[in-house]
Amino acid sequence: MNWNIIEGKWKELSGSLKEKWSDLTDGEIGQLTGKKEQLEGLVQQKYGLTQEAAAAQVNEWSDKLKH
Repeated sequence: MNWNIIEGKWKELSGSLKEKWSDLTDGEIGQLTGKKEQLEGLVQQKYGLTQEAAAAQVNEWSDKLKH
């Protein structure tokens, strides 16, 4: 899904984010406001991933939103 659309629907997608990354708090998700790079960084930090692995997970999540 296009990240401009994701940013516009951020509140609607917060449930999907919590399903994928349950360690993220509602406050953290709210502060991200749909910014892809910030989400990647938070996922990287929370889950101890490399930058590339976090980016891959975020891309996988956003690709699944199309379906």
